[in-house]
Amino acid sequence: MAGYSDNNRNHRVSFQELKAKVGVDDVAYSLGYRLDRRAGVGRFFEMTLNSGGVKQDTLVIRNTANKAAQTFFRRDGSHGDVITLIRENLGSFNTSGKNEWEQVTNALLRLAHMPEQTIREDLEHINSNRGNKPFDPDRYETKMIDPNRMPGLLKSRGFSDTTIQRFAPFIRLVSDRQNRNFNGFNIGFPYVSGCQEGIVGYEIRGFGGFKSKASGTNSNSAGWVADFSNGNGAMVSDVYFFESAFDAMSFYQLNSTRLENPVRPFALVSLGGTFSDQQVLGVIDRFPNAKVYDCFDNDMPGRVNAARLMAVVAETSIKFMKTEKEITVVANAKSIILDPERPVSDQLSKGLGIDKTIDHMLPPKGFKDWNDCLLGKRENPEIRTTKHERNENLAERRKSGMKL
Repeated sequence: MAGYSDNNRNHRVSFQELKAKVGVDDVAYSLGYRLDRRAGVGRFFEMTLNSGGVKQDTLVIRNTANKAAQTFFRRDGSHGDVITLIRENLGSFNTSGKNEWEQVTNALLRLAHMPEQTIREDLEHINSNRGNKPFDPDRYETKMIDPNRMPGLLKSRGFSDTTIQRFAPFIRLVSDRQNRNFNGFNIGFPYVSGCQEGIVGYEIRGFGGFKSKASGTNSNSAGWVADFSNGNGAMVSDVYFFESAFDAMSFYQLNSTRLENPVRPFALVSLGGTFSDQQVLGVIDRFPNAKVYDCFDNDMPGRVNAARLMAVVAETSIKFMKTEKEITVVANAKSIILDPERPVSDQLSKGLGIDKTIDHMLPPKGFKDWNDCLLGKRENPEIRTTKHERNENLAERRKSGMKL
């Protein structure tokens, strides 16, 4: 295909063309996954990989109607887009290339010409049941925040008037005209894609823990971006990644003195609970000179996101193997078990030899995320016995056993 070069940035642009032709489902079919019709088809559908009658893996795929926007997740917390799935299984495609991105591109080129007759029945089944529609901005009534009337929801999350005013350009009050059960306004965090400025969806929050996204929101290549460079992305020196906009705002309020340095413009990004390689690559394109920070939650899904963030920035393939109690990360013919108590960037750099291209600003220990930290909501501490205490308990049990 004409126009490809060794420049990774050019490959990223070309990915968008190819992703319009090749979805997560196409890659899954090529790897031996098949549609699980028993799971139903709507906004989501499931594809399973079986070997010898035993289920090996299940992918839950979003956006049945739009291949370019398709993403997947597994119930172990891992998720991604078509690029992620190819990178996880790069050795299965037998493609050549000077680097990993060229190999991924060649795999996409090959899959773009995959004959449809082998999967026609499943495609027809999906097409007849899908209900997902692209984002329609006219469906939502929006308003800017009134500085004289701060939203109660934001106040309840611990945000000061100063913080709310600072973020007001990046927040909307949003009302869904098609929602017959609620005619009020929720908090909407506008999504943008890459270097584009048009709104392609909203991360929505409301009272009572309500959490959603506007219908058709592009969660594949877009996210919420609070850019404090006055529109000069090349000047941004630091970009911080979070799982929610609330966490990003909380991080700002707790670190505003450090962040508000006029010589070092910064940006805060929320992936909205999803993680797509293209979301990250779009942010990197928008802020090409920025250092990337992992600010994800202090839990295992947050650590998985951190590992994936580091791999995308370092342009390295990684795989995850999960048991009930631990997650193993595999890369560069090495493997390590993730320690939830240590920063992921340190572990992957030392244990797997991945270039430490990111840094971290994690919530303090004892707090799940940055908003809990702002609110002072500590997690229930896990009481761990010392070796001496365990030996004493064992001795007591033995004595009891002897008496019986």
